[in-house]
Amino acid sequence: MKTRKTTAWSPEKSVELYGFGRWGGGHFSVDAKGFVQVHPAADGRAIRIADVVAEAKGKGLNAPFTIRFQDLLHKRVQRLNEVFAKAIADEGYQGGYRGVFPIKVNQLREVVEEILDAGKPFDYGLEAGSKPELMIGLALHDDNARLIVCNGYKDDDYIRMALLGRRLGKKVIVVVEQFAELDTILRISEEMKVEPMIGLRAKLNARGEGKWAMSTGDNAKFGLTTAEILAVCRKLESAGLAHCLNLLHFHIGSQVPNIITIKNAVIEAARYYAQLVKLGFPMGYLDVGGGLGIDYDGSRTNFESSMNYSMDEYARDVVFNVKDVCQSMGVPVPDIVSESGRAVTAPHSVLVVEVFERISKAETQLVDIPAKPSHKVVEDMRALLEAKGNYGRLERFHDAIQRKEEASTLFNLGFLDLQGRAQAESLFWQICRDIDAAAPTQGYQPEELLDLKKLLADQYVCNFSVFQSLLDHWALKQLFPVAPIHRLHEKPSVNATLVDITCDSDGKINQFIDLQDVRDYLPLHPLDGKPYYLGVFLVGAYQDIMGDLHNLFGRVNEVHVFLDDDEDDGFYIEDTINGSRISEVLAGVQYDAEDLCRRVKRQMDAAIRKDLVKPREGIRLLELYESIVQDRTYLRVRYEDKKSRAAPAARKTKRRGKS
Repeated sequence: MKTRKTTAWSPEKSVELYGFGRWGGGHFSVDAKGFVQVHPAADGRAIRIADVVAEAKGKGLNAPFTIRFQDLLHKRVQRLNEVFAKAIADEGYQGGYRGVFPIKVNQLREVVEEILDAGKPFDYGLEAGSKPELMIGLALHDDNARLIVCNGYKDDDYIRMALLGRRLGKKVIVVVEQFAELDTILRISEEMKVEPMIGLRAKLNARGEGKWAMSTGDNAKFGLTTAEILAVCRKLESAGLAHCLNLLHFHIGSQVPNIITIKNAVIEAARYYAQLVKLGFPMGYLDVGGGLGIDYDGSRTNFESSMNYSMDEYARDVVFNVKDVCQSMGVPVPDIVSESGRAVTAPHSVLVVEVFERISKAETQLVDIPAKPSHKVVEDMRALLEAKGNYGRLERFHDAIQRKEEASTLFNLGFLDLQGRAQAESLFWQICRDIDAAAPTQGYQPEELLDLKKLLADQYVCNFSVFQSLLDHWALKQLFPVAPIHRLHEKPSVNATLVDITCDSDGKINQFIDLQDVRDYLPLHPLDGKPYYLGVFLVGAYQDIMGDLHNLFGRVNEVHVFLDDDEDDGFYIEDTINGSRISEVLAGVQYDAEDLCRRVKRQMDAAIRKDLVKPREGIRLLELYESIVQDRTYLRVRYEDKKSRAAPAARKTKRRGKS
């Protein structure tokens, strides 16, 4: 007896559709009931994102949320150090690994503190690119075995702060990125009577790749040419500070997708390093910069939103090539420093947004045709709709476009009334839906017809701002995985793009990850009057920090989550951070909320005197203004189904002690 093959939808099909198994790195899955789970420690323990949302709502917070899984952040720091330790052991490498976290990737205190806590067993340090970041580094850096690497443009105060760290016994390395910086370092070192630790950033010839390819090469913003490196060396020798040159640094760019690019850069930089050692400088550290990528689309390719290598392969190639070059030139190997920020922080953070409205061409209704004869262009369109089997799909599409354009031209010339144009447009969308529904599931399709799905896709309106929470998607077309966090046991039957609540037409997500290519729409579930949540994943690098105040929406609510085996649902919320209030974002652009309230009160008093508003109503309206100015910036989403909005009782917030 033959077993019938089931065609029912399943969570496993959602895993394949949204790519959890490809880009999730073992940290994300879907359970049997269709809920997205996070595995922060990759040890089998799981947290439902929907449970975190429910508990946060019980604490009075609403989407959009940034949810930080702090154990996942801890795991990424641990894994980066462990893969380098394994590569060093496997290669018999005589040096060590001394990673530093670039604070610019995510300067939030909770993130930096968690990274330092996780990195303590590995002497994992910090990298600063500005005075404020260096101030953070000096204050939080409590172990003098760790490095602080100082990059970026530097003025006198920046260098003084770095040398203050040297006075405290810290290993603070000031990297010379512009030739003129050296004189300032030497002058202030003499003034403060402190011997600096100095690094040089080399402007490599190796070409970068991806969106940040111009971080190296002749036109790079930072770095010294070969001639400038030699000039720095001569100056240090003349000043009697040759022994202070300790590090060579390069940066090939963020999110490097191709391992060959990294290999070439490491080999060239190792040559620079070995030559400096042969010139008599002590050195000791080779800083390979950032570039270790994140496989956002899960394709494991050299596509700019992916990477064709693993973290293990990255560590092995760096260690092997440095050792190979140094051995061939007869110099001791250095301690390897890397500034991997994206690879550490991106996976730990999930942006959860709520869909509250649907803009759909599928809901365009055919305008009733009046008893009198319709215009010929409308009748032609109707005939085309009814002639489903008489023409090929592509021919029908071409004819429909022609009739639609005719209707527009006739309307502009005054030969077609508003009702006639509405009829023509309604018929056009019905024809397009019929053509798309008749598409074969396999085989060749003309490109114009493939684009029909994009043309017919709905728009799901989400309560968030792309410019605040996903700036890289808008500015750089960076792709992020997007998927519902629930209902994944149901088949998604609506093709949609996402639009935010800003009044900017660029406030949208209309490119999505796909295994083969970039997808122009995302399959989602139909809205049912209940909350519908989407997760945007791998957003922990840069997105929290680089968001702007477009439309004055400000920061979203934030939730920090830790695993806890004693809890029924396996986690607890350590801390919540409220998103921006209207008064706070107004203050950021020099408006005082109290002054605005006073101004509105004067206008209300004048309106009452003119009998435009009754006194009692005026007081009520003024109180409304005053209360909303202290409210959150994002929308309050309401549903007819009140039961679906009920939140569980809030549990007591725990606090995890910091070591």
